Amino acid sequence: MRIKCPHCGERDRREFYYVGDAVALDRPDPDAGDVVWDDYVHNRDNPAGVTRDLWYHESGCSTWIVVTRNTVTHEILKTELASKVKEAMA
Repeated sequence: MRIKCPHCGERDRREFYYVGDAVALDRPDPDAGDVVWDDYVHNRDNPAGVTRDLWYHESGCSTWIVVTRNTVTHEILKTELASKVKEAMA
């Protein structure tokens, strides 16, 4: 898989570190209990289709990027600087 870094251009995915979903998670209250915290820490949806993921360009420019991709076809639809995505959400 090739990922287009907004700064460095197209690179092999091995230069990047996958972090997870690029969505805000609702953190449980500190006293929510073990079952709730276990679910929060260990369980995530694994949808087939288009997702938005957070990646770190570890072996490159150290940029955080949001990658919109199709998990079925492995097609990358869009890459964006994570800082720009955050600004657009504010």
